[in-house]
Amino acid sequence: MNESVQKLLKESMWDLATCANGEPNVVPVAFKDVLPDGRLAVGDVFLETTLKNLAADNGKIAISVYDAKSLEGYQIKGKAEYVTEGAVVETFKKIVEQVFNGGATAKGALLITPEKVIVTTPGADNKKVL
Repeated sequence: MNESVQKLLKESMWDLATCANGEPNVVPVAFKDVLPDGRLAVGDVFLETTLKNLAADNGKIAISVYDAKSLEGYQIKGKAEYVTEGAVVETFKKIVEQVFNGGATAKGALLITPEKVIVTTPGADNKKVL
């Protein structure tokens, strides 16, 4: 992923899309990060349907990220793995517990390996694969 994609991922909300049995599901996520190795991480607070869909569809996932003012945007397609322990999970637990004053926690994390990045910004590069 180039610098523009990473910057937008770090600064904006993400929408995660999954599908199982012909029923699509999309959810906004705020507890997310770009890891140093290029994978994307999402803290699991309310991802029940997402996790069921990932299990049913071999971990296939799509992420939409965009800037509502400039309309710069990207769709990232990849494969997600669910983990329940490790440094990433511990970091999300601390953040979520602080945000919800102990009323919620992260149960785990999705580690997403990007396989394709597609420009969704209106203009000449729209639909271009980076």
